[in-house]
Amino acid sequence: MTAARDRAIALAEAARGGDRRALARLLTAVENHSDVAEHALRDLYPRAGAAHLVGITGPPGAGKSTLVASLIATLRESGRTAAVIAVDPSSPITGGALLGDRVRMQAYAGDGGVFIRSMASRGHAGGLSATSTVAATVLDAAGFDIVLLETVGTGQSEVEVAAAADTTVVLEAPEMGDEVQAIKAGLLEVADLVVVNKGDKPGALRTAAQLRAMLVPTVARGDVPAGRPAPKRPEVLVTTATSGDGVPELLAALDRHRATARAGEATDARRARALAQIRAVMADRLADRLREPALAMAADAVIDDVAEHRLDPYVAADRLLEAIGRTEA
Repeated sequence: MTAARDRAIALAEAARGGDRRALARLLTAVENHSDVAEHALRDLYPRAGAAHLVGITGPPGAGKSTLVASLIATLRESGRTAAVIAVDPSSPITGGALLGDRVRMQAYAGDGGVFIRSMASRGHAGGLSATSTVAATVLDAAGFDIVLLETVGTGQSEVEVAAAADTTVVLEAPEMGDEVQAIKAGLLEVADLVVVNKGDKPGALRTAAQLRAMLVPTVARGDVPAGRPAPKRPEVLVTTATSGDGVPELLAALDRHRATARAGEATDARRARALAQIRAVMADRLADRLREPALAMAADAVIDDVAEHRLDPYVAADRLLEAIGRTEA
């Protein structure tokens, strides 16, 4: 354990000092849920919180990766550093990332102010893998000005990106019916900014106008029932990522949203993110406990009972929690 802690501290310090190999090794440790990652995060977490975390989601084919590459170029022109976590579908054989978005961003391979990491979704149903938010914290602590979280693009479960980001950007493509799918998925409800990409195609401005009309709140912010979030009024922008048109305006909108959020709503967003991180760690801790020799046989028996419908999952969960409690008594 001491060796893992020493290695974690060494990697964390090297990563904060600009060593990209150390940063890559640290992110690999995060993906593997190793002891090194846990020790490193204990050191890095208090140093995080300065970066702007931006989630970029939307349907496949909307041009997320192309827009991310164009946004990186604009950020670098303004002297800012950027890190990208591109979450890809997992290989069913190796568990690795299949698409490898880094292939699309090779122009920045030698740029010390840019760091791009593809991460596998590992079968996670949503747009972000379970380790993506932890990886974002590491990149934040490493000193990047902005961390871009690009999701898989699989559709209806990607609203979870809003829980991981300070600003959520939803991409749409013109005349593809994506605005209807976005409503079904709940994406527009969590969007802080809506971007109609491929603005050089026919119908882009019409799609933007339709989205603006749909995004007018039907309930005034002051009339929202207690305990429910106030409706958002996301700005709708048009970009052409391949040429860079509209991307500087998108960056300006991101800066405006962050400045506005810092005045109040950011606290709620960061509390929600903290709760999600704590729950993820608790789930991992419980899974590890159930694999311990003292509990493994009992856990297997309960799983068999549920599989054969002799026991329902709720009672099974209660029994396993009671078993864990008894081992700690």
